[in-house]
Amino acid sequence: MKNPGFALFFLLFSLISFAQKSEYSTTSIADSLKENANAVVRLNQIDIVIASQRSMNIKIQRVVTVLNEKGMSEIDAYEHYDKTTTIKNIEAIVYDVFGNETKKIKRKDFKDQSAVSGSTLFSDNRVLYLDYTPISYPFTIIYNNEVETSNTAFIPQWFPLQGYYVSVEKSILNVTFPNNLGFKKKEFQFSGYNIKKTTDNDTKLSYIAINIPAQKQEDYSPSFKDLFPKVMFGLENFHLEGVDGTATTWEAYGKWYGEKILTGTTVLPEETKVKIKALVGEEKDPVKKAKIVYDYVQKKSRYVNIAVGIGGWKPMLATDVDRLGYGDCKALTNYTKALLQTVDVPSYNTILYGDNYKTNIQSDFVSMQGNHMILSIPTNNGYTWLECTSQDDPFGYQGTFTDDRDVLIVKPEGGEIVRTTIYEDKTNTQKDKGNYTIDENGNFSGSIVIVSEGTQYNSKSRVEHLQPTEKEAHYKDYWDNINNLKLGKIVFANDKENIRFTEDVQLSAVNYASIAANKMIFPVDAFNQNSGNVKRIRNRKNPFQIQRGYLDTDEIEISLPTGFAIEFLPSNFELKGKFG
Repeated sequence: MKNPGFALFFLLFSLISFAQKSEYSTTSIADSLKENANAVVRLNQIDIVIASQRSMNIKIQRVVTVLNEKGMSEIDAYEHYDKTTTIKNIEAIVYDVFGNETKKIKRKDFKDQSAVSGSTLFSDNRVLYLDYTPISYPFTIIYNNEVETSNTAFIPQWFPLQGYYVSVEKSILNVTFPNNLGFKKKEFQFSGYNIKKTTDNDTKLSYIAINIPAQKQEDYSPSFKDLFPKVMFGLENFHLEGVDGTATTWEAYGKWYGEKILTGTTVLPEETKVKIKALVGEEKDPVKKAKIVYDYVQKKSRYVNIAVGIGGWKPMLATDVDRLGYGDCKALTNYTKALLQTVDVPSYNTILYGDNYKTNIQSDFVSMQGNHMILSIPTNNGYTWLECTSQDDPFGYQGTFTDDRDVLIVKPEGGEIVRTTIYEDKTNTQKDKGNYTIDENGNFSGSIVIVSEGTQYNSKSRVEHLQPTEKEAHYKDYWDNINNLKLGKIVFANDKENIRFTEDVQLSAVNYASIAANKMIFPVDAFNQNSGNVKRIRNRKNPFQIQRGYLDTDEIEISLPTGFAIEFLPSNFELKGKFG
């Protein structure tokens, strides 16, 4: 007689075993979450435990099904560490399309490298990252890590949805904290998403987000950080770089930062002071003195990139920058400040979010924010801003990396939120003046002078530093409307005083015009054709946002071949709409 208990046990064992395997099977993902998705986040659980003002532990478990090659970046498997941050655990497990385990990746299999290239000074700043090449798609990966840090100034923000073309099955955040540190939070853009706050008391905060479909990108949308849900966190009493800090008001925070973090970092060797004073000479105007100092810094130093989240906010000593000739944004800003102090020009360290997409310091949420530092010099008209990481920027020019945003100026009396330079649309100009000749065979030859100002200076002036092959590739891409393009003499004029960049280019091309039945047809404006357009979306979801407008003006003189007369010339045309 057969044993029915054994059969039942075997059936239960088989079902449990199958369930364990199929948990990460791609077939178990709802179709609604696969739509428009390159990857599906099956689970993203972050557990933050703030044990004290000087101790924070962060555990992450991230389970991602990567549907295609474009979804690889959603694995997000890397972690920084330095003398204040220790990686306690880091590992990954890979599953195939059916949910079968195919690979275990231990800490020793992660790549370990310096977070700063070409620098021994920052040897403590390192990054562990996963460099995995899949056998096939789709596959699922579980990534686990745990870090411990004494810095509690920066608490990671929570993004349930971290970008476009990725969907989320479940995202969980748990934050535990003592009730005496002044823990605070700020929520953004929760409306329309399935997000619940499951716990909110004086020692714990928890959220859960479920079944968020992938979002398609729409032309001229704000950044996903300004569209998708997020939560910011902060402590009124925190720890940074070995020092306890306070962030109750911007004034108090700025005073603390200046006195506890920046104090003692601007000392310079006596010979450097003598050299700077000699360079400035008898000049009395503070702005003119600052120009001399800025030029000195640009010629002497170079920028070394340190990954965001590494190196804290304490600059390396000005003496080290002076000796080595390099540093990150904090170091070079502080070094410039030290040199200006030597010639009695006041200046202030300024913290902000540096990015071509304008991002503000959240002025109504006092906390450690920002990823970049510049220098501000007070003037009668406000402030002159110096980007100390650039060896090429004109004095006082901000460009598109730091313009038009709220920043935090650190003054001796405290912090202050200020707006940086706003480049008006009509001042972001490109003026083209050129001429070309068409011969009887439709061949083209001419020259063009392009003068760029405002934010257009920012994008055009970089051409000056390209290698010859890169320069040719740039212009052939810029004038891709001209087939068989051949470049002649190219001359640049970079007027840094007036922040104006001029390109003088000679060019030619065979068969620019098409000839048929004794008629010649060609586009009139050869030099500045804009073929880009905005894709029409009938049910647009996102706001339409133009970060920076511009004004282009073209004046072109055309010489026609002998024996040809104009049969058709486009009539005057003007288009005015909501956007231009």
